[in-house]
Formats: sequence, structure tokens, C-alpha cells
Amino acid sequence: MLDPIESESFNEREKKILDFWEKENIFIESIQNRKSSALFSFYDGPPFATGLPHYGHLLAGTIKDVIPRYKTMKGFCVPRRFGWDCHGLPIENEIEKSFGLSGAASIEEFGIAHFNEECRKIVLRYTEEWKKTVTRMGRWVDFSNTYRTMDVPFMESVWWVFKQLYAKGLVYEGFKVMPFSAKLGTTLSNFEAGENYKDVDDPSLTVAFPLLDDPQTSLLIWTTTPWTLVSNLAILIGPDIDYVKILEKSSGKYYILAQASLSHYFKEMDSYTIVQSMKGAELIGLKYMPAFSYFADRTQLGAFRVIEESSISTEEGTGLVHCAPAFGEVDFYAAKKAGIDLVCPVSKNGLFTEEIPEYTGQFVKDADKDIIRRLKGEGRVFHQATCHHRYPFCWRSDTPLIYRATSSWFVAVEKIKENLLASNREIHWTPEHIKFGRFGKWLEGARDWVISRNRYWGTPIPIWRAEDGELIVIGSIEELEKETGQKLTDLHRHFIDELVIKRGDKVFKRIPEVFDCWFESGSMPYAQNHYPFENAELFEQNFPADFIAEGLDQTRGWFYTLTILSTALFDQPAFKNVIVNGIILAEDGAKMSKRLRNYPDPLDVVEKYGADAIRLYMMHSPAVRGDDLSFSEKGVELVLRQILIPMWNAYSFFITYARIYHWLPVPNQHSKPTAVIDRWLLSLLNKLISQVEQGMDQYELSAAVEPFVAFVNQLTNWYIRRSRRRFWEEEASEDRNQAFATLYQTLLALSQIAAPFVPFMSESIYQNLRHSAMPDSVHLTDFPTYCQEMRDEELEAKMDAVQIVVSLGHSLRKEHKLKVRQPLAAVHIASGDPHILHFLEDQQHLIADELNVKKVEFSLNETEWVSLKAKPNFRVLGKKVGKLMKDAQQAINALNQAQLGELLEGKILPILVGEEVIFLSHEDVEVERSVHEGMIAANQGAITLALDTQLSEPLLIEGLARELINKLNTMRREAGFAVTDRIHIQIATTPRVEESFKQYETYIKTEVLALQVDFMKHLQGQEWDLNGEKAIIILSVVT
Repeated sequence: MLDPIESESFNEREKKILDFWEKENIFIESIQNRKSSALFSFYDGPPFATGLPHYGHLLAGTIKDVIPRYKTMKGFCVPRRFGWDCHGLPIENEIEKSFGLSGAASIEEFGIAHFNEECRKIVLRYTEEWKKTVTRMGRWVDFSNTYRTMDVPFMESVWWVFKQLYAKGLVYEGFKVMPFSAKLGTTLSNFEAGENYKDVDDPSLTVAFPLLDDPQTSLLIWTTTPWTLVSNLAILIGPDIDYVKILEKSSGKYYILAQASLSHYFKEMDSYTIVQSMKGAELIGLKYMPAFSYFADRTQLGAFRVIEESSISTEEGTGLVHCAPAFGEVDFYAAKKAGIDLVCPVSKNGLFTEEIPEYTGQFVKDADKDIIRRLKGEGRVFHQATCHHRYPFCWRSDTPLIYRATSSWFVAVEKIKENLLASNREIHWTPEHIKFGRFGKWLEGARDWVISRNRYWGTPIPIWRAEDGELIVIGSIEELEKETGQKLTDLHRHFIDELVIKRGDKVFKRIPEVFDCWFESGSMPYAQNHYPFENAELFEQNFPADFIAEGLDQTRGWFYTLTILSTALFDQPAFKNVIVNGIILAEDGAKMSKRLRNYPDPLDVVEKYGADAIRLYMMHSPAVRGDDLSFSEKGVELVLRQILIPMWNAYSFFITYARIYHWLPVPNQHSKPTAVIDRWLLSLLNKLISQVEQGMDQYELSAAVEPFVAFVNQLTNWYIRRSRRRFWEEEASEDRNQAFATLYQTLLALSQIAAPFVPFMSESIYQNLRHSAMPDSVHLTDFPTYCQEMRDEELEAKMDAVQIVVSLGHSLRKEHKLKVRQPLAAVHIASGDPHILHFLEDQQHLIADELNVKKVEFSLNETEWVSLKAKPNFRVLGKKVGKLMKDAQQAINALNQAQLGELLEGKILPILVGEEVIFLSHEDVEVERSVHEGMIAANQGAITLALDTQLSEPLLIEGLARELINKLNTMRREAGFAVTDRIHIQIATTPRVEESFKQYETYIKTEVLALQVDFMKHLQGQEWDLNGEKAIIILSVVT
């Protein structure tokens, strides 16, 4: 206890704390100690272990650590089970790269069993790196009992979830146009498609479709996907839109387009003649000549005609939209309604099939140029340009998506939309605006969720189908074993694909699809405990979660899928409270990129500054409020220098002087001190406890961290600085004892308050302050209890006033280049609040010392030494006086000093403006202050302060003495002298400095602990400038 502090880096100190936690099993003990306490349930979203953790993981991980640490200190039992997302495209991509595979055909030739087992081998490749980083960041999680989405118990629970949804009528197979990754050969969900939009340039093409019965007249359509024109089967129009048939004078051709689109295509009004106007409804049924003849036989089946679509607008294009039902959602439904069957001449790899002979095997978007060239050659292109727009890219392969009609399995989200909205109303969101904003609006527009993927390494969808379409849905291993007669050891595709179910004459074979990995992570609340097959009580205790946290992107990911499945299964949300963090960007605001290396390695930054600095930097940033954070290493360094080092220095200061004077705390003694500054500090400490509790209980991390940062500043820059001499008193006294006791109590409580945010430093401080009867770790203690008896809000307000006075004085000195070390004759303080003024009078010795002035004078009225001048606040007063402003200005100019003083005190003054009486308040005027010569003044709120800046010779001589003390103490620090070392000073300087020394010898020697001072004529030492006077100095320790 109160051992000397070793000189070591924060990084080295943190590593010792990690060793201590591991050796003493502190994390395990923190849970075991609370086993009989109320449970606080926390779900940890599973990351992929195929990549290394980045700053986004560190941010979310820190939030996931802060809340459980706090809740543990508040008496809850908080298990923290880690999990791994093991299935899906990231792992498959790695294996494809490793073995030179590309696409479904090559994987199936390689062998699904071989492919999946290779996936299994690498799926946990980086778990050790994850453990290292998570642990080094001070995050406590249970790595010994992780859940993995590839484990059989987890997969079986996913099957159970699916069967429950199927039984509720919430699963169906549908043929829909969905976002499709040609690179991966699989459908993506709508929320996945929204994850990776990019600004791209695509062709903008306006194409003419001649009418079958009137070839001289063409319908003009606009598209940015020329490759879809080969599959055109109809043209969509808005029935209520105004259309025109025009004659283009230069070509003699007739065109039909929306009237609102004319100005876009025809800049000169005299370049065309309107021949006919009509509503879109009048065009329905017109037949036209297709641009390509690949599906000409579809004419007999109702294709190549104008059909209705109410969603058509004229904001872009011509008001007529070409319809390729297989490649657009609107197209699909409009064609279906019109009885036109789709055609889909594009493979699952995004290549044209043999139905399009000229382009067979070509990637669709690569065919755009050839298609445009061909249409130009046939005179079909009316207008060509380039369109700069946002286009969705695959979030995994980073290749452009296409929209393609595909047979998929869906969860009928739209059926339960109202229930989802009701679930969301029960969730406490931080930041609050996400609840009905980003997340709420996403739920309002929720679409049915495609949950099937045409992939290999995933949980197989447990559906077996007979040739006649009859389905069997399996919900457990026991069911499948019973149906097939086979014993199962695994549920992956290569273990069950060949299993058939026979019922009578029917043979049922498994469909080939696997689950979207989001379905698995959304099933995590059930599957992590193998519910309902075991641990039913454990599940019920933990559901819904009290708390989860992830990044903003998860509003369309994990938060969304958790909510869908829990609402569908239990008609309630899966979590009660959620913190949504913003996205971490590179320092220049760009997306962090491994390729560009536009961010420092996280572990390098930890090694340099320590994990506490990164944690506090992120917790004290906009990221915990859901806003983006441009990560800056300088920002981490600033947190270290401005918050953590001062906090450590406060602790170091206490230990240093407690050891010098052999002071020891009396356990459990918390008597109320008598010194004003001690009572003020303990009041602020209890205010901090209340603020942090309130912020943490509301999951508002900013509201908890910001008061902590402010308190560290008050502790170091006010309390210790103002109390320093009390700790230096050679003779033991009650005042010195109170100072030590107050600082000890504060530092001990602060180590507990800060423990969730900066667990390493808090532990270091606590370990050296604790006595043997206290818990072994700060993280095993209870959070400090707020004590109303120690709170004195009036004292806090009064000390605020003192700090305002000091701040005003320092600002004036800085503005007018007057060093604080240079004494001034007087400070004049005025306030209309007599209570504040009375307290300031009581603290005048403190104010005089802080501002380095000889005299402090007080007044209720600043007009004694400040001249006031008012002018109208035109913005405010104009509403009162209107056109009489000139008269009002004259009346304001005529106000005397006493009247202006009354205005500043908040009184209302009646003034005559023209022939009207107007009641004037301080808001109606802007008051300017001017002071007498030789004075400078400033104002804040109810306090005005003026400094007398006239410097007499005695003041200048004292300023030299203080300047000398400053330089001598600087030399002590730079030489590494101990705070108790007595020194010998040799100095060669000017007569003026010598005179200053003679006058203030005792003061100077006391301040620098000098036993001997020798003035020399010549000296080879360190040279200093003392307010224009030269001094050469040598210091040595007196042994």
C-alpha cells in the first residue's frame, strides 16, 4: 500500500495488469462473486474469424466491455460469452482463391465435401490474433465457452427456428427479382444490397421502338442497362401522365414521350411540333416492334405491347420505361399483372445463355457497348449520354450487382411488419434518433427476406422435396435420423445432401440451398444455448438480452435479423437496450482500406500509447453517439496527455507526499472535512458519481465520460494546484491530514468510477491505494455510492464563480501579454449577485494568489470603474418598436450609468420612444464596457472583472523573483532532482536580479528548496532571460 511508483510506460504497466488479471483469475472471479445476484444478459454478435480485428471492432468491443464492467460493479452477474461467425462467403472466397476455383461449376468439380472441409480448416485461422487483440484492449470475454455457427448444436437450433417460422406460415418459395451477385453466383438480401453503393458512370440510352401499326411513330424509352434490352417484353407507362406525339422537324419522324420530358430532349421549342396530346391510359395496348428478335415468338403470348404501371414518373427519362420482367422488380410485377411470362437468358454467373447466340457466355454488363453499337447501326438510338449515379456492388466480392429473377426461399417479413414496429417501440436505442429514424424507417419499408443462398459452406436449409412438389421440413437431428434411418454426426451439405426420405412411393430429396449467414447470426439467442433441445431455463433467463452493441451498419444487419426472428417466434424484441456506434474512418475521412494502408496498425498504437488511451479516445468521441469518427493517432496522444497523464500525475503527487510524510489512511473513515476546497472536491466527486450512474444507466456513454474528463481537469488544474502547499507543510496539522484524506478518498473513488472506461490505470491506482480488507481488484468492488450529505450545490456554484473570475483574469493577461508571474496592483470584481460577491470576498486570498495581484476589490456595481455604453439590439428591439427604431436609439443613448447598471442586473426600464412608453430589458440592448486608463476589463454573465495594469518598480522587482523561481524549478525538473532534494545555486546575473533576490531571498529559497546561493561574477552554466535580465545558473544537490 502506498508503494513508490515505478517509472515505466503506460504500455508496460498495462501488461503487468494483464498478467495480474490472468494469474488471479479476476474476470472469472467477477462473475463467480455475483452468481447469486440478478442476471444482466448480454449478447455478443459473432465476428468472422477469417480477418483480423480493425478499429471498428475495437470501438464496438470497448462499448461491449464498458457496460458489462459497470453492471458488474453495480451488483449484477454478467456472463460474457464470445462467438464466431463461421459460415458464409468470406470463408468460401478464401478457399476459392487458395485452390484457384471460380464459380459453382469449379467448386462442384473440386467436390463439395473437399471444399467444405477446407473451409472448416481455415474458419478459425485468426482466433489467436483475435484473442490477443481483444485481451490487450482490456476487454473481458469468455473464450473458453465460445459458440460457433458451424457447430452441430448451433446448426440444429437454426433448423428449429426455421421450422417454427414454416409452421407459422412465414416461409415460402418465390420467384422474385432480387439483388444478385454474379461473382458469387447467389442472391443477396435487400439489406445486403444496400451495404455497398458506389458512384459509377453507366451508359444513358434513349431507344426508339416503332409502333407495329404505325412504323413512322416510335415510343421513346430510357435505360441505363442496355444489356436488359435483349429481354424486353413490354413498355410501361403511367396511366395518368400527360404524353405527347411530336414531329421532329429535322428528321421528319414522329415520337411519343411524356410532355414533361420534352425540354430535356428538345432544347429549342421550334425544333418540333406537337401533333397530339393524350393521357397514358390512351396508349395502353399499343403494339411495337421489339429491338431484338430473340423472343419474337412471345408476340403471340401478349408480349411487345404498352402496359400500365402506376409508379412511373417523369423525373428522369421519357416517361416510358422498357420492361424486362426478369431484371427489375417493378418490371416483374407489371408483367405478371399483364399476364406476360418472363424470360431470363442470364445464368447464375451473370453470363448470357444460348438463348442469345451473339452474346452467349459474355458477362451482361460487358455486352453494353456491342448492344449500343448494334442499335445505332439499326437507327434505333435516339440519344446517348453517360449517367453518373450510385449503383449497388456486392459487399463481399466488390463487383457490380445485377437484379435477376431467381427462385428463392423467403421469410414473409411484410406479414409481421406491424409486429416488428411494435417490437421496436419496446427497445431503448442509443442514440435515440435511430429508433424511429434509420431503424424504424427501415422496418416500415421492410421487404420479405430472402434467406436462401446457392452456396456450399453454410447451414443447409432443412427442406426435402418430392417430384410432385410436396415438402418435408425438418426441425431437429432426431427427426432427420428417424426419417432417413441414418445416424448423423454433422449437418453440413456433404453429410446430408445424399440423404433421402421415403414415404410410401414418394422419394424426397434435399433442396441444394443453404441459409444466409444472417439467418444464423439472427438465431444466435437460441442457437448459442442449443435451445430448445437443452438449456431451456438458461435461455429463458437470458432472453431478451438486456444489452447489445454494434456499429451503425448493423441496423440493416444483425439488429434487423435479431428483431425479425424474435418477433416471428415470440412476438417480442430480442434485446432491450442497444448502443449503436458510428463508423470509424481514416484520418482524412475516407474509408479505412487495407490496400491503401491509410490507418495505423491498431496494436502498434496500443504499444505506443496503451489501450486505455485508445478506449478513452473512442468513448470520448462522436462515435459513441452514432456519428462517424475520423481516427487520428494524434487524438489518442492528446487523450493521453490531457486526461490520463494528468490523472496519473494526481495519483503520483499523492503517493510522493504521503510517503514523504508517512501518511496512511484510516480505513472506512469518511468524516466531512472543514476546508472549503476539500468540501468542494468531495461535492464534485459525488456529483460525478451521480452523473456517471445516470449516463451509464441510460446507455449514454458521452453523458458518463464527459463529466469524468471534466472532473480530472478540476482535480488536477484546480484542487491539487490550489492545495499543493497544504501537502508541503513540514509540521503535521489537521489541515494537512484533511488534505491527504480528501485526496486519498477522491483517488480511490475515481479509480472505481473510471474502471469501466480505463480499466488498466484504474487497477494500477487502486492496487496501491487498497488496504488488505478491500477486494483484490478494482473490478471486484462495488461502484461508489452517491452521498447526498457530501453534496453542496451552492458551494459548487460559488466555486464556479471563483473559477470564472480566475479564468477572466488569465484570459485578460494572455490577451494583453502580461505573464501570470508578473504581480499586478489590483483586481476589481463586480457582481449584482450579493451571495456570489460575498463568497468571492471569502475567497479573495485564493483569487489574489491565482491572479498574482496585491489587492482584490469588490463592488455590487461595475460602473465605479467601468464606463457602460449601450446600443440597440436591432434584431430583438425591432420587434417591439418597429419604425420607431431611430427614436428608441436616441432614448437608449440618453440612459445614464446607473440605468444601464440596472438593466444588466435584469431590471426592466420604461423609456419614452416617440409618444409611446416601451419597457426595455437587457436583451434589447448590447452593452459595451470601457475602463479607465491603465486598466483592462472583461465580463462573463453576472461577473465583471478589471485588472490594474500599471507596473511600479516594486512590482517589477517581485516579478523578477517569481521569474527566477520558475527557471530554477524548470532546471530541477530537467535535471531529474527528487522533490525532496535540497540544492545549491550558483548564479551570475545583473544587479537588478540580485536586488530582487535580496528582497525575496526567503521566499525564493523556500520555493526551490535551496540551502545555499552564491552570486558569481563569471560562470559557465545555463543561460536564461529573466524579463530582459540575463542570468547564468548552475544547480547541484546538497548531500
